[in-house]
Amino acid sequence: MDPSAREKIEEIIRLRKKAHSFYSKNSKVYEAFSEMERRAYSDGALPKKSKELIAIGISLATNCESCMEWHIKQAIDCGAVTDEIIEAIGVGIEMSGGPGTVAARFAMNILEFYGNLS
Repeated sequence: MDPSAREKIEEIIRLRKKAHSFYSKNSKVYEAFSEMERRAYSDGALPKKSKELIAIGISLATNCESCMEWHIKQAIDCGAVTDEIIEAIGVGIEMSGGPGTVAARFAMNILEFYGNLS
């Protein structure tokens, strides 16, 4: 993996954790958002893994790099295999066209970061 890509992903993770800690203590809006997120991604008619795969496609289509890192990691933690994640990335590419192929490059780096790229 390109060292700059690794550093970028590590920085996204570091900043997310720092912001989460800060806003969890200082923002009722953030607290409410976190609760909404917990509820949105809990198992229901769709299992959490399916919801995370959906979120990967949306993250890619909106080119949210931090979202891509989070939802790819969450999907992996839910047992998603690389082929499932790549199909979710494919849906994001289809929904966003050419810009999605650029965002997919970053998603590929995340897969490699978590050891899910062969």
